[in-house]
Amino acid sequence: MITVALDSSPEEARPYIEEAAPTHPSLIDTEHVVAELYSMINVPTVVWIDEAGHIVRPNDIEFSNDAFIDFHGKESAPHIEALRHWARSGELPEGECKPRPEQRMPTFGEQLARTEFAVAWHLHKNDRIAAAEDHFQRAAKLSPFDFTVRRASMPIRGVDPMGPDFFEMFNEWNEAGRPGYD
Repeated sequence: MITVALDSSPEEARPYIEEAAPTHPSLIDTEHVVAELYSMINVPTVVWIDEAGHIVRPNDIEFSNDAFIDFHGKESAPHIEALRHWARSGELPEGECKPRPEQRMPTFGEQLARTEFAVAWHLHKNDRIAAAEDHFQRAAKLSPFDFTVRRASMPIRGVDPMGPDFFEMFNEWNEAGRPGYD
C-alpha cells in the first residue's frame, strides 16, 4: 500500500500523515501528477495496482473508515473487505464492490480545468498571484465538482479548505446529485 497526498508542500501534508502514523510509504504529490494519470476527481480515491504494475481496479472514491459517513454517505466496510480479500487471495471480489468495467476518462472540460490548474499553480509558485487566481477561477468554472482541482486550490489561495467556500462547493455538488460517487 502507498498513500499519496495531493498537497502544495510537504508541510501541508505532514500533520495528517503524522496523525495517521502509516506503516506504509506516504508520498506527497505537489504537482497533482497522480490525479492526472489516474483521472481522479476527488479524494480519497483508491486505485488497485498489482505487483506487475497492472491496474486491477480503476480509481474509485473509497474511505478507510466511517468518520465522515454523514458527509459523503459511503460505508468503508465493503471496500475494506474487498481489498483484504484481493490482498489475501489475489482474486477480485464479486458483488457490490465489483470494479467498474473501465476507468471513466475525463471530459474535455475536466481536462482543460486540469490544464488551467497547472498553469495557476505554476504562476502562484512564481509569485504571480493575480494571474494565478484568474486560472484557478477558470479551472473551477470548467470542472466545478473536481475536488482535486477546485478544493485543492483553496489552501494555495489562502482559503480554508474546510471553511465556508468549501461548504458552498459541497452544497452545489450535493444538489447536483453528488457527481463522481456513482
